[in-house]
Amino acid sequence: MSKPTVLITARCHPWLIDKLDEQFTVDYRPSISYEELLESIGTATGLIVTTRLRIDAAVIDKASQLQWIGRLGSGLELIDVAYAESKGIRVASSPEGNRNAVAEHALGMLLGLMNHLYRSYTEVQQGLWRRDENRGTELAGKTVGIIGYGHTGSQFAKLLQPFGVTVLAYDPYKFGFASGYIREASLEQIQRYADVISFHVPLTAETRHMANHAFFEALEQQPFLLNTSRGKVIHLQHLRQALEAGQVRGAALDVLENEKLATYTDAEHALLQWFGSQPNVLITPHIAGYSHEAFEGMAKVLYQKLFHL
Repeated sequence: MSKPTVLITARCHPWLIDKLDEQFTVDYRPSISYEELLESIGTATGLIVTTRLRIDAAVIDKASQLQWIGRLGSGLELIDVAYAESKGIRVASSPEGNRNAVAEHALGMLLGLMNHLYRSYTEVQQGLWRRDENRGTELAGKTVGIIGYGHTGSQFAKLLQPFGVTVLAYDPYKFGFASGYIREASLEQIQRYADVISFHVPLTAETRHMANHAFFEALEQQPFLLNTSRGKVIHLQHLRQALEAGQVRGAALDVLENEKLATYTDAEHALLQWFGSQPNVLITPHIAGYSHEAFEGMAKVLYQKLFHL
């Protein structure tokens, strides 16, 4: 008797392929296109995805045998979860597997930004030894605003504990988590008091472009801004204007509104080049949750969730 099929549409740790291979025929196609997915999904019992392909109603309607969808990592915005569940398809994700990687990356970017590490390094490469111009700002004693207190937001707060900061955490869907240096706060309190603001939210209609003109105009402390969540949470043109106006002291971005650089318009190219020329901006290519440990961790967490281990 032939085994049921699992279709894997993205790169994943070999551990997961080996485990699935014990129960399924694994169809590992990390470069599969959306059109190819529509043609192939009909025979699959399980589907493993990341953020590369949209799993919409058209895909789900073709998936006549599909029982479950496994999302490596966090964020389900590319999956029509409600429609999948209406068809009896279970959806699971694995944010626990990479939350520490995201938190460490955010902390690293913040310390690099506050201490001008990248800027001063590139200046030394150019033969410049500028000490006064690269005088750092200490994190100790600052107020850090965390927007979104789920897996990554709470882990980031945990890593901040040794620095003696006050954490103001805003999450409209979580309550009763305040403890010690971590305080529950409103968005307005973060805008008023925070020296650092870090986004850890999913992309929803509520969070899309939540960091816009109105958000930046309400800031009172000229904070450093971090985004390791989703690019469309921040309106990049508005962030540029906030940086130019001095409303934001610096920005560290692991995500962009459009991460497919080959598709950029002239305006998008110009905006990215502007950010890249700023000494108080750091951009990394969506790697915060992609450490070696997280790559394996996401696979193991997802397998455990899918098969209730």
